[in-house]
Amino acid sequence: MEFADPAEAEHFLAAHPEVRSIEAFRIDINGVPRGKLLHRDALLAVYRHGRPLPASILGLTINGEDVPGTGLVWDVGDADCWAFPLAGSLLPQPWRQRPTAQLQLAMHPERGLPAAVADPRHVLARAVEALATDGLHPVLAVELEFYLLDTGRDASGRPQPARLANGLRPDTPQVYGVLELEQLQPFLDDLYDACDSQGLPARTAISEYAPGQLEITLEHRPDALRAIDEGARYKRAVKGVAARHGLQACFMAKPFAECSGSGLHLHASLADRSGNNLFASEDPAGTPLLRHAIAGMLDHIGDALALFCPHANSYRRLQANSYAPLAPTWGVNNRTVSLRVPGGPAFSRHVEHRIAGADANPYLVAAAMLAAMHEGIRARREPPPPVTGNGYARDGERLATDWVGALRALQESDWARAALGNAFVEVYLAIKRAEYAAFMGEVGEQDWRWYLVQA
Repeated sequence: MEFADPAEAEHFLAAHPEVRSIEAFRIDINGVPRGKLLHRDALLAVYRHGRPLPASILGLTINGEDVPGTGLVWDVGDADCWAFPLAGSLLPQPWRQRPTAQLQLAMHPERGLPAAVADPRHVLARAVEALATDGLHPVLAVELEFYLLDTGRDASGRPQPARLANGLRPDTPQVYGVLELEQLQPFLDDLYDACDSQGLPARTAISEYAPGQLEITLEHRPDALRAIDEGARYKRAVKGVAARHGLQACFMAKPFAECSGSGLHLHASLADRSGNNLFASEDPAGTPLLRHAIAGMLDHIGDALALFCPHANSYRRLQANSYAPLAPTWGVNNRTVSLRVPGGPAFSRHVEHRIAGADANPYLVAAAMLAAMHEGIRARREPPPPVTGNGYARDGERLATDWVGALRALQESDWARAALGNAFVEVYLAIKRAEYAAFMGEVGEQDWRWYLVQA
């Protein structure tokens, strides 16, 4: 793994004398940024020598609690592990009130042990490198849906969509509504400006299929790691700009029972060493290579579902007629399936992976997706015929819709352990088991509504 040259920091410090603080962060297993706030005087040392971070930073629950079962806490004395900057990640944060920069770190493959075995970026890097050995180079684009909410709750204590510039609160889907985008122009303008300043390729914005739900697509990148790095930074930018406007950007998979959930869709193709799209074909279903890749992904959806749907709430999104998939299916120009081959000219042929929720860690989604594609290609697997029409009405196998079942499938998957790393899978399962136990141990409003009087 290549880390940044200290000259990058020297240039930044000279060009930005107003920046006094730098957020040095890395993305944990749950996709949460965790790290330290550095004074500018400490920046060069991080580039030259790395920054120690405790091993336990990669053994935390979604709530930031240690999970001793990961082996990254007491077993190793919560030892320091060295992380280093990623090239091109030292960037201003224009949404901050005082000039502040950010710097993304990754664990060093050797000096970052034992935490490095659980670094999601390393998991993805291994999947990319494995494809490269066969002359296959993934081209990826990230598409994230989210809700824009008020920071205040409604009279019942529930979150609520943000008011538009006209003072009205949206209460109908108004999918693809242009007026809704116009009414959010101050937020969107600042978000696009923030993306420009950070080199994030934010492109088309649409009003999605729920009040207050938006989607902005990022451009395809021939460097898969860069595409996912940008996806992670984009999510931070959305949250930061929303907070600057007194709003909350929500990436929960299913924040409202009566509304559509939010997905993380990954668009993927494979190129040769010269950058030629190996899925390109006048056939809308793509080349045999694309079909082999799809077959691999279909075979391993169940093995990796716990990565695509990492939380209890994630499984509430998987509902019929919701634009979220229910079965291991594929189709051409069909949004009712898990793996969609979009229409378009031959040179743009690719597959859209629609299974993951917006709450998933993009590094792990991409790693599992690419590893499954690779397995299908190597075995020259063939998928079943593409689904036409309403995929929700199709009989047959269904995705697991419960957290425990998905975790059990991951635990029992020899493919996942070989493709993603046995040590990583063990850490991931330990964290998710701890989260499940805490989630099931909490008594809340639904328990009271259902059982307080009648039980």
